[in-house]
Amino acid sequence: MKEYKLQGLSCANCAQEMETEMKKLDHGEGTQLKFSSSKLVVDDGVDLQRVRRILKSDGASIVEEEDHSHDHSHGLNMKQLVIISSLIFGMTFVLAPVVPNFVLIMMYIMAMGISGYQTFLKGAKNLVKLKFNIDTLMTIALVGAVAIGEWREATMVAILFGLNEYLEGLGMEKARNSMEKLLDVAPKQATLLTDGTERTVSIDSLREGDLVVVKAGEKIPSDGVVIEGVSSVNEAAITGESLPVEKSSGEALYGGSINNEGLLKLRITKPYEDSSLAKILHLVEEAQEMKTPTELFINRFAKYYTPLIMVISALVMVVPPLVFGAGWGDAFYQGLAVLIVGCPCALILSSPIAIVSGITKNARQGILVKGGVFLEKLGKIDSIAFDKTGTLTKGEPTVHQTKIYDENRFYSVAGSIEKNSSHPIARAVMQEVEKHRSDFVEPSDVQTTPGKGVTAVIGDANFYMGSEQTIRHLTISEQQQADIDAMKAEGFTIVILSSEDDVLGLFGVADEIREESRTLIKLLHDAGIEHTIMLTGDHEQTARMVADQIGMTDVYSDLLPEQKVEQVRVLKEGRSLAMIGDGINDAPALATADLGIAMGKGTDSAIETADIVLMQDHLGKLPFAINIAKRVNRVVKLNIGLALGLKAIALLLTIPGWLTLWVAILSDMGATILVTLISLTVLMYKEKNTSQADRDVEPLTT
Repeated sequence: MKEYKLQGLSCANCAQEMETEMKKLDHGEGTQLKFSSSKLVVDDGVDLQRVRRILKSDGASIVEEEDHSHDHSHGLNMKQLVIISSLIFGMTFVLAPVVPNFVLIMMYIMAMGISGYQTFLKGAKNLVKLKFNIDTLMTIALVGAVAIGEWREATMVAILFGLNEYLEGLGMEKARNSMEKLLDVAPKQATLLTDGTERTVSIDSLREGDLVVVKAGEKIPSDGVVIEGVSSVNEAAITGESLPVEKSSGEALYGGSINNEGLLKLRITKPYEDSSLAKILHLVEEAQEMKTPTELFINRFAKYYTPLIMVISALVMVVPPLVFGAGWGDAFYQGLAVLIVGCPCALILSSPIAIVSGITKNARQGILVKGGVFLEKLGKIDSIAFDKTGTLTKGEPTVHQTKIYDENRFYSVAGSIEKNSSHPIARAVMQEVEKHRSDFVEPSDVQTTPGKGVTAVIGDANFYMGSEQTIRHLTISEQQQADIDAMKAEGFTIVILSSEDDVLGLFGVADEIREESRTLIKLLHDAGIEHTIMLTGDHEQTARMVADQIGMTDVYSDLLPEQKVEQVRVLKEGRSLAMIGDGINDAPALATADLGIAMGKGTDSAIETADIVLMQDHLGKLPFAINIAKRVNRVVKLNIGLALGLKAIALLLTIPGWLTLWVAILSDMGATILVTLISLTVLMYKEKNTSQADRDVEPLTT
């Protein structure tokens, strides 16, 4: 498959028809004509000349590789044609008193031809094929108006329709340009260091292990690791965060971020096509073409809408003269006006510009929405389930308390069991243990039960370490139970170490709550989220304490990983539910929810797992994403209402006989202008000032 950039693609409905026509070509089954990004994907075996002819039929063309201007001249040419036509049309008013009528007619024909010849040619071809779309309707209307001698109105209709097409293309081009500016963050070149010699190469030639030098002000060419140098780096292209991040030897860098000062030498860990930025840009570009349920409905509706308008037009032409004795000329004129009202362009345009604007606006904030369908879903979410660790908390647990019942064995056994574990709580325990002991032995058998703990054999004895479920084989003393309850009351996660016959001691572990969590939950509720739900493996008292501190509405605790999935399945019933996790351990729950949201600061697992990815290592941008999604949904609904409403008003004007060709085309053009301008307001949305919310929230305690 090969991808081509297009210019002059201004009509969504026409793009669908051209794609259908291209699919009929030999090897054309996989053809994709991407209206939102103005790109064409075709098989290498397709006859490219025939493809060019199909594109040319709608005024579109392939941008040649040597053409670097990207001026999208279709919109400019249409603008010029409309201006010339308007000037000629204006001259007819000046010359009407002094020139013969046939001269005026010639001027009308010139004006019509200049701004409407493409429409007429396409419409004529469609009539031969009995294919009825907007070009067909406009051609019939123009020919009909000329046939009854309405030269002036026919010319005005042709000019206004040309202006309408120009405005339609201009609005979509504005959204595309916004997206292209986003894609421009991709670096183009890198300074490769080979045997001490620097040379400039294309980023496409970089391979894993290459050494690269990045000077102050230059972009990081691909994901890598600093091996020499210290500098601050702007990672806004990845995370949307404007504050620079300090980087030094051993720290990771993301392709597309900018080196603010100093000289950095880094080792490339991924070729650019596999880098975080490349994946983000690819997914954002692909997201534009994913149709939402609303768009699919509009496209289906438009298929029936145009034939329906033609039937109504025929009835308007025939019924009044036959039934009410109206004049045939007036009825025919009214019927032609109804045909023009049948233009579905504004209706089809009601969604894509808003969707592309919403995806682009979110991407600039480091919020990766993988498709319009997910943006639409996000705007309808009323409940959000959170995995506690790493999302609402920092994901870095530490031991805050210990209670020791067996001084001789407590630290040595705990260290022996946990020394090889990578679990965050195990690492927290080891940090505490290593303060007291360093002589650990290798267990002969270690078995881990997810959500419960670890069983290990040391010497000839069995030891158990984990939650309360690991000591069900024991009868514990009242004092031990009191100690456990006291730690729970303080909000600690309890890690119990026991032998076959007694408890050796307790670790009280706490994961620090993120400072922004309470503000976040308040902003989510302000954004219309009714239920904020915590899902955690912690015991109830710890979970409830955290939930109360940050203002969550619901808590489900003591959940094993498989129980989280089941709980998400239950919570989905009767509500629209999003699940937020880290994109790794929570993958099943993310997939089960109506919408999966991951946070990951560019990690592969986060990008690949969820429907929406927050590229920061916090959830601070989530309310912004939800507000954008809700705004897009409101805009689409408003656009549909305006497009249909203006046409309905125009059709109602046929009852008293007030509908004219001018009013018909102005109703359609007015709908197109309004739909375009309203959709572009999404790009102007400003993030809510959170300072007041911050003042309303008291400091958190752990």
